[in-house]
Amino acid sequence: MNARPLNVAVIGAGPAGIYASDILSKSGLDVNIDLFERLPAPYGLVRYGVAPDHPRIKQIIVALYKILQRGDIRLIGNVEVGRDISVDELHEHYDALIFSTGADTDAPLDIPGIDAPESYGGADFVSWYDGHPDHPRTWPLEAKEVAVIGVGNVALDISRILAKHVEDLMTTEIPANVAEILKQSPVTDVHVFGRRGPAQVKFTPLELRELGKQPDVDVTVDEEDFEYDEGSRAALAASNQQRQVVKALENYAMQEPEDLTASRTIHIHLFQAPSAILTDDAGHVCALRTERTRLNGDGTVSGTGEFRDWPVQAVYRAVGYAGSPIAGLPFDADRHVIPNAGGRVLGADGEPLTGIYATGWIRRGPVGLIGSTKSDAQETITNLVADANAGLLHATTEDESQVGHDALLALLETRGVPYTTWEGWELLDAYERHLGEEYGEVTVTGGKSKPRERVKVVARGAMTAISRGAEAPDDLIGQPDADRVPDRVAHRLRD
Repeated sequence: MNARPLNVAVIGAGPAGIYASDILSKSGLDVNIDLFERLPAPYGLVRYGVAPDHPRIKQIIVALYKILQRGDIRLIGNVEVGRDISVDELHEHYDALIFSTGADTDAPLDIPGIDAPESYGGADFVSWYDGHPDHPRTWPLEAKEVAVIGVGNVALDISRILAKHVEDLMTTEIPANVAEILKQSPVTDVHVFGRRGPAQVKFTPLELRELGKQPDVDVTVDEEDFEYDEGSRAALAASNQQRQVVKALENYAMQEPEDLTASRTIHIHLFQAPSAILTDDAGHVCALRTERTRLNGDGTVSGTGEFRDWPVQAVYRAVGYAGSPIAGLPFDADRHVIPNAGGRVLGADGEPLTGIYATGWIRRGPVGLIGSTKSDAQETITNLVADANAGLLHATTEDESQVGHDALLALLETRGVPYTTWEGWELLDAYERHLGEEYGEVTVTGGKSKPRERVKVVARGAMTAISRGAEAPDDLIGQPDADRVPDRVAHRLRD
């Protein structure tokens, strides 16, 4: 064991990184933990991957806040590994590295027409409406009829944001540029497509029930979409949550037609597998073609050869997230994860790389909720502790003065990297809350007035300035740094 405390860098300040840091801090090791985040603010996909009106977002943030507020885990924000500092350089300063960078892009969907101009990745749309600083500030909302492919909570978030009247979003932290564009949206119908049946959808009950509580938005499900085989019945018998989901879907299906009077409707279609995105003579999306599926007996489905074209002018895919590679680390391009065994990162020869670990979605792929994230972190930290107790973990530098927090900050300062801290996040948090107070009461559908809790600052430069105690610029929205915009969306800046 080292005579000094173990120094560990955790890269990625979303739930996975925060929970891993928390578990490590209580492991019994004498350890210093630095939590790195490439954005100026913490919380990862909780801040930039969940709709601002998501019913559980505040509860999750409160739990994460309590962990970081203790002060024994030091946040270093606005530092991107692979850009501001390399993996090798980081390992010179720390005895172990834990990567918890999550999944930030869309899983691929290989169907004809997927590259049409009005075919969008759901992750990019979410980043836009959540005010991600590295994404374009505009979005082309020109379709009256929209298709959303996928039956998970991200698909519900996207559908809800598309269908919801903007005044009912103004009590949230939604940025001004997003609200202005949503206000002009002509959408009337959002069609959500899943290839399997009600026993297999991945919605959670609360989110599905909340979908039907939006003012002037109806939710419909076709009665013909309720079929169950032996595998479906087994799934329902094993999961109370799935039974609640099916009950909510059945309630939507049993509504009387005369009660469906809203100006906007979300239609949930099951047993419909996307087959192709169709375009008109000018190359623009005009329909989504689906194939009707049927259950095979074990909960899986097969195509029936019965196709239908649904008139839509835009398609959003929400079939899952995918992780992105990090320069200097191995990457499984097929599974979109860092290859690992129990959280120990594996090299090209299949052997663990000493002192390098992974946890969360970048470790196992984008499946599971907070419970799975905690379980992942526990296994990874258990293996890290075992390696530490075996004397395997050492920073790669031979100069002990270069190990740890202070030496790393000195390096960032020499490079002119304007890093942020937990104290800086508290300044930014307070500033956003003050913006909400200044905004005043919001009148929602039905005439009720409600307060606004916060308004999100979007521009990276503004977030950084506020976090570092400098004067806030007049423009809190700004434009993204061109070299930070993901290649897949960079063309929007040029259009």
